Amino acid sequence: MLRLKRRPWLLAPLGLLALLWLADRLWPLPLPGDDLARVVLAEDGTPLWRFADHDGVWRYPVTAQEVSPYYLEALLGYEDRWFYQHPGVNPLALARAAWQNARAGRVLSGGSTLSMQVARLLDPHARSYAGKLQQLWRTLQLEWHLSKEEILTLYLNRAPFGGTLQGVAAASWAYLGKPPSQLTRAEAALLAVLPQAPSRLRPDRHAARAQAARDKVLRRLLASGQWPAEAVRDALQEQLFLAPRREPQLAPLLARRLNRGDTPAHLRTTLDAALQQRLEDLLLGWRGRLPARTSAALLVVEHDSMAVRAYLGSLDFSDDQRFGHVDMVRALRSPGSTLKPFLYGLALDAGLIHSESLLQDVPRRYGDYRPGNFAAGFSGPVAASTALSTSLNLPAVQLLEAYGAKRFAGELRAAGLPLYLPAGAEPNLALILGGAGARLEQLVGAYSALARGGMAADVRLQPQQALRERRLLSPGSAWIVRRILSGQARPDRDPRAALSQRAPLAWKTGTSYGFRDAWAIGVGPRYSIGVWIGRPDGTPVQGQFGLASAAPLLLQVHDLLENRERQRGRVAPADPQPDSVGVAAICWPLGQVLPRQHADCRRQRFAWTLNGTVPPTLLAADQPLGVGLREHFWVDEQGRRVARHCAGAQPAERLLWPAPLEPWLPRRERRSARLPAPSADCPPSAQAQAPLSIVGVRQGDRLRRLQAGALNLQVSALGGSGRYWWFLDGQPLAVLGDGREQALSLPRLGDYQLSLLDDSGQVALLDFELRD
Repeated sequence: MLRLKRRPWLLAPLGLLALLWLADRLWPLPLPGDDLARVVLAEDGTPLWRFADHDGVWRYPVTAQEVSPYYLEALLGYEDRWFYQHPGVNPLALARAAWQNARAGRVLSGGSTLSMQVARLLDPHARSYAGKLQQLWRTLQLEWHLSKEEILTLYLNRAPFGGTLQGVAAASWAYLGKPPSQLTRAEAALLAVLPQAPSRLRPDRHAARAQAARDKVLRRLLASGQWPAEAVRDALQEQLFLAPRREPQLAPLLARRLNRGDTPAHLRTTLDAALQQRLEDLLLGWRGRLPARTSAALLVVEHDSMAVRAYLGSLDFSDDQRFGHVDMVRALRSPGSTLKPFLYGLALDAGLIHSESLLQDVPRRYGDYRPGNFAAGFSGPVAASTALSTSLNLPAVQLLEAYGAKRFAGELRAAGLPLYLPAGAEPNLALILGGAGARLEQLVGAYSALARGGMAADVRLQPQQALRERRLLSPGSAWIVRRILSGQARPDRDPRAALSQRAPLAWKTGTSYGFRDAWAIGVGPRYSIGVWIGRPDGTPVQGQFGLASAAPLLLQVHDLLENRERQRGRVAPADPQPDSVGVAAICWPLGQVLPRQHADCRRQRFAWTLNGTVPPTLLAADQPLGVGLREHFWVDEQGRRVARHCAGAQPAERLLWPAPLEPWLPRRERRSARLPAPSADCPPSAQAQAPLSIVGVRQGDRLRRLQAGALNLQVSALGGSGRYWWFLDGQPLAVLGDGREQALSLPRLGDYQLSLLDDSGQVALLDFELRD
């Protein structure tokens, strides 16, 4: 106090500072907080979607380093040349403005610096002397609390550019269709002047005014010597060219998925903006092909990085009739037959099959579950490769029964493809035909294993996401399955031909029960593609299935991607045959290697094998007891079957086809033709005979009549010996020949009993029913 009394001239400045400090505390600077404005970006920074703030304004936040130097030069040269030197207020500019206003009797010029303009943006005020004082106060606060770079950044992101646009980046994308870092001198001058009168100078509405204002800025920069004359002359000759005004409206469902409220202002994704736009336009063109209320989803993922390059969660985000707001990339739906490639690959790794293993496409019943093929009818004996490429259901069920439904579901879950079942349900054989729920993005992630050496991986939506991969298949089984699905299923088509080192598109379709979901998933040279078509509410669409509905879209997208790759000069990556994959000449019915001249080599095929393993034919779990692939018996010198104790009896063996395939085999391949005739002098004992069974209908079957009249049915005998006699409901039927085959005519609805008797006294009996 004594020092202050001795120096009274210090009291006034200290008092003023105290008052300024108190005013700053009482009326703090209204710096902008998080107003929820967000912009979702493609990988290259192109805006895909924007979320406006509470006032409907969208902005694209940038720093000075992300803006063209031309723009900063034009802005500071035109608006505030001494921005980095003055303390927020330019006294000379204020004096000039005051003189002009006094002479005119009204406000003509504000003499505002860039800092003062930011202050007005943060705290709007009336264009009056009182308002100007308020602006000066806020400017002092800005300079007190923020650096020059921070003030400049506020201007870059808050300056008005007409309509709902704020910030130079939003204006650059909206008006010019380019990032602010790529502005030319003419474009920089245009954007530098727009905030002076954003409504009057909007270039999309008042092009002539905007160009005149731009030219004014260019001439001022020339006059001040900031830009060279030649550059300004070229800029003046540049015509005002605007990109079509288009607010970012791509990938809306992905944008909504990523915007969780606690996200940064920039949400950068892995998407390719040009590809996303192209595919959205393509998908809109499909609207006329699809039934009412039907939507579609499409996902494109690059193998190497698992980066999602295109994400279309619905056909049209704005179409409420098609539930466009529902993201079907993440929706749980029945996958239909799309799980089959994983089962065949896992069975290859488990040593259950090779590519040409003999499987059975025959009617089967598992308790109350009786699967059928998508197309009516059955093929009988089929190779594993054929069963997969043609998507036969019965061989897949046979294979899943051998592999184990719980084991299969567990392997998929461990690889990132969980299958969702109703509460309390356990994995069962219906899994392989779509009896569970799955998501499109997880299916695509699993399919990528076919191109990534068996490593499945989660799809990546944002660059900062780490690549998360898990082993699903071995490299060899992944390669074999991919070749099967790409149409190069068997090496026996021409084993001498050079194998293509680049795999074409491998793809699989699927259809869920009731035509509710149509799927097509493909693995190309560089991209995995997933397509889903259906109604989000789960109602069926008769006649909609994967091959007819989803596959054409998949193939169209694949062609588009291949054309883009060729235009970029990118060569498809090689897909060499792994060392673990070999080729073996196998024989049916055993399914293993035999000399072609061997009596039991009934059909020779060339198969892809894994690690040199050639497993034998896989028998169905309900194969009749005592009827296997190898039949052991005794023969006499004439080659007739005899009992073991007969004179001169010698052991013999035949390889036979699996018993359920009998009705689909040529007569020369059936059991009765392949085994020697029994000797009349010393016939084999009854115990040595194969057990008698009926093929063509099963115990407990429920047959359904599709039209009025009798249902005709063909049945046959398996096993036994000699002649056969058939009885329907206890009444004998007319027998032709040896009675091995029998035609049934069922005239009425109800229960039936069918019985069969052979010469050795064996009896087979079963009950079934006929219903409408």
